[in-house]
Amino acid sequence: MLDHERLKNIMSPQGRRGLFWLLYFGLLVSSCASVNPARTPTTTSASTNQTEKAAVNSVPVVHVFVALADNVNQGIVPVSATLGNGDNAATNLYWGAAFGIRTFFSRNKDWELLSVTLNPTTRILERCIFKHRRTSVLLVADAYRGKEISQTIWDFLEAAAGKPGEQLKVGDVQFHIGGSADLVAYIGHNGLMDFKLQSHPKARDDRKRRAIILACASKNYFSDALEASGASPLLWTTNLMAPEAYVLSAAIDGWMKKESDEQIRLRAADAYNKYQNCGIKAARGLFATGW
Repeated sequence: MLDHERLKNIMSPQGRRGLFWLLYFGLLVSSCASVNPARTPTTTSASTNQTEKAAVNSVPVVHVFVALADNVNQGIVPVSATLGNGDNAATNLYWGAAFGIRTFFSRNKDWELLSVTLNPTTRILERCIFKHRRTSVLLVADAYRGKEISQTIWDFLEAAAGKPGEQLKVGDVQFHIGGSADLVAYIGHNGLMDFKLQSHPKARDDRKRRAIILACASKNYFSDALEASGASPLLWTTNLMAPEAYVLSAAIDGWMKKESDEQIRLRAADAYNKYQNCGIKAARGLFATGW
């Protein structure tokens, strides 16, 4: 995980361009290194009813699972105390910071923030529901406590496999999340670098869910689990990276426009290069689609 928010605050755009590669590669070497002992997943037992099918929604739904950055409970090189407090969504690198999910989508003119729910479960600190202003697409983002990273990954994989999710309501629209979502996404540190799942959720139906995994080298670590879920990879990564919200936003834009998987991959790379100034060749090499 990269402390890009801190870098952006202390460096001017000119300074970032001039020193980018020196700092970038130095941080990448250590960004996803495991500095804490590998941790055993928490409650990641499979659902008792494996035959239960997820409801079909009347509107397209995106469900985003965010593991908040956590200096104490994740195998990361520590960032600042505010960015790396896994129990404080408001200041967290992946949620409340400038390029965190809540902040970025709240400031995006294409999305309307419909509701914010605090502590919808003991593991989730905050849930935001957004609606795209020109389509009927709904986006639900859940901010999991940092210490619950293994549960975050498990819940994401169960959704990808079609496990029925909660029923929610915004205005007159009722819909389900989890396995009822058309697109599921995981955002955060690659916890599978620190621990192994004891099993993988298995596909419950033959629906064609798509998955986005924005974490360091996610293609290398998530392939087996995602294949078992039955979902197909719309976007994942080949190397170390900063899983910030502009990449997710770009990918969802392409998905809503029914672009090809390759067009979506290029969209993600363009967005990453725009914000990171890493060079388009490097950015395109970072993202992958399909198996």
